[in-house]
Amino acid sequence: MILPEKPQNELERLKALKSYEVLDTLSEKEYDHLTAIASEICGCRMSLISLIDDDRQWFKSRVGLNVSETPREFAFCAHAIHEPGKALVVPDARLDERFYDNPLVTGDPHLAFYAGVPLVNEDGLPLGTLCVLDSEPKSLSGSQLSALNALAAQVMALLELRRSKRELESTLIRLEEKNKELEHFAFVAAHDLKSPLNGIASLTDLLIDSHHESLHQDGVRMLRAIKGASHQLSSLISGLLDYYRLDAAITNMESPVNSDEVVEQIRNLFGGDSEVDLRFDIQPDIINTHGTVLLQILLNLVTNAIKYSDKDKTVVTISIVEDVDVYRVSVADNGSGIDRNFHDKLFQLFETASSADRYGKRGNGIGLATVKKLLTRTGGDIRFYSEMTKGTTFEFTLPR
Repeated sequence: MILPEKPQNELERLKALKSYEVLDTLSEKEYDHLTAIASEICGCRMSLISLIDDDRQWFKSRVGLNVSETPREFAFCAHAIHEPGKALVVPDARLDERFYDNPLVTGDPHLAFYAGVPLVNEDGLPLGTLCVLDSEPKSLSGSQLSALNALAAQVMALLELRRSKRELESTLIRLEEKNKELEHFAFVAAHDLKSPLNGIASLTDLLIDSHHESLHQDGVRMLRAIKGASHQLSSLISGLLDYYRLDAAITNMESPVNSDEVVEQIRNLFGGDSEVDLRFDIQPDIINTHGTVLLQILLNLVTNAIKYSDKDKTVVTISIVEDVDVYRVSVADNGSGIDRNFHDKLFQLFETASSADRYGKRGNGIGLATVKKLLTRTGGDIRFYSEMTKGTTFEFTLPR
């Protein structure tokens, strides 16, 4: 018997093998199907997916063999990996000087025939083989050998898929940890920043109230500007915090909502404004979707329609229609419209279509980005149509 030598790149090869995290794992039907097909096509009693470890060959899948591994020094596959681009075929091991006195030939399972195709990764490193074996001498036809090569390629594809999945899972775990760290930082930052900002706003109010008569008009104007900036920054911090907390919050937003509740909440918030005309066309009585998501989006869109309207009477029409798989919702207004140059950036974070709303306050560009993120996470979509001076219609879907 001629003992198999280890390849010159053995350390690199073993490192590659370990990276798949497949050694000593349980059987999997995807691999077992391939060995069963190989055995059937080649007419052999045994078939193996053999991976060559440091001192053993371990079988990820096996047909016709009861053991899960054998010593590497006895492995036919340990010879096969020396020529990664070529199948090793041994018609009769009893007549081959490399194997005639091999314990696997002279003893159970009394191997005579062997054909193995190396499993080679993208770097050209052989991990093991897909092989067929029998206790009787045999030969393979050209089509049988081609089929064995094709099946070996499928084994390698499964191994690569396995590694990619493991890497993705590892990446997702790291991202989840980073997100938790970011969320914790956001909470701390929001608290530590908002408290002094609220203090600044309160102090400016106190200064204006207490020293209004002694302060110059420019000084009062500057203090009010400081207060406005403080409120603007506080609003920005709150918006960012809500935006980055959406993924965790969505799981708690899955309860359905009654159509009367939708109308009531919106009227309670905006119906008291005599300059606003709210109109509703809601067909289903029960909206069986992410109810809280629906309400949050509607409140955001209606708020924007009112804030950026240039009409004496702002008309906002809300429509909800039940379709086969989704609810189709639209929010239409008669406002100033959205400049065409801004259409592509409307849902981007920190982008604002107007320098200020009708009350003179500047937006932070988080609201519509939040709407888009909510819909993306819940399987919905949004689009809009706008005509300058005539108004804008937002249309979005939510899955039933």
